[in-house]
Amino acid sequence: MALKACGLIIFRRRLVPKVDNTTIEFLLLQASDGIHHWTPPKGHVEPGENELETALRETQEEAGLKASQLTIIEGFRKELNYVARKKPKTVIYWLAEVKDHEVEIRLSHEHQAYRWLGLEEACQLAQFKEMEAALQEGHQFLCSTVASAD
Repeated sequence: MALKACGLIIFRRRLVPKVDNTTIEFLLLQASDGIHHWTPPKGHVEPGENELETALRETQEEAGLKASQLTIIEGFRKELNYVARKKPKTVIYWLAEVKDHEVEIRLSHEHQAYRWLGLEEACQLAQFKEMEAALQEGHQFLCSTVASAD
């Protein structure tokens, strides 16, 4: 059976009055161990938790962001399936926007750095094709949602 983890693809919109594709920035955290890869906050599901509870708990533990500081974006859920450390792994992500553009990120010992990045830079740092696809799909979803809301 695959290991299951859940997380949030966290984003903010730059303080630009007009809406365009460059206004969305994604939060990526750099792992302290292994290959020091960059990912959104995520972690394994604990007994008694549902998937979204896991994603919110891990985000608070890894980035210092509480559920009250985030808005979960309805209608987006992305499941990634890949092999990590020779074991199958499933990671489920939701999109979440920080309510305060200038929110403070407080890293846990599991991460050594964080960056807010536009789509292209985030995809370059993410390295893994599955993560790149998740970021691209999230970005596309946000842009289509914003366009249809006008």
